[in-house]
Amino acid sequence: SCVQPYGEDASARNKQLVNKGKLQLEFDKGDRTDKYGRLLAYVYVDGKSVQETLLKEGLARVAYVYEPNTKYLDTYKKDEQAAKDKDLKIWSKNGYATDEGFNGCVTKPKKSVSVSKPAQKSVTPHQSETHKSNSSSSHSSSSASSSSSNSAQASPSGGGTEHFANCTELRKKYPHGVPSTHPAYTSKMDRDNDNFACEKN
Repeated sequence: SCVQPYGEDASARNKQLVNKGKLQLEFDKGDRTDKYGRLLAYVYVDGKSVQETLLKEGLARVAYVYEPNTKYLDTYKKDEQAAKDKDLKIWSKNGYATDEGFNGCVTKPKKSVSVSKPAQKSVTPHQSETHKSNSSSSHSSSSASSSSSNSAQASPSGGGTEHFANCTELRKKYPHGVPSTHPAYTSKMDRDNDNFACEKN
């Protein structure tokens, strides 16, 4: 997993907002929790919407909104558009925030470490995929991405990573999908960017 641009900023701003006043939750018409048991609520601090603040500041995008929990959807879309028009934060990088999530990771300079090892005669490099994680930005409309191909393939090395061409193939072995900590997880199969790939809705 990687830290995505503005993820830490969004997390810090959210923490700052919810810790500075009287916290109130408002529920919509639908379920109060999602399929993972996470609370679904509109959050207010001293009567001011946390979601709207994050959207207006360009630290969140409208995503994962499902009927009937759409009470403020139009307002949120206007707030998001205002941030887009000003090229604020997540909207300042062309192609970073998309309908299918966020693209990219924060690159930090790597520390140089020198380690002496005996030379080996033959080394086969093992490639492992780098997975994207959700940024800490708030999410509120549904999105989907598709992957294609036709076969499951185990990794050639003993590293434990499993490769599947698509969710159909993955579900043959893991019927309920896999979490991001699982060797078969890939971000391209995590359509809703919730760190759980190929789950059945």
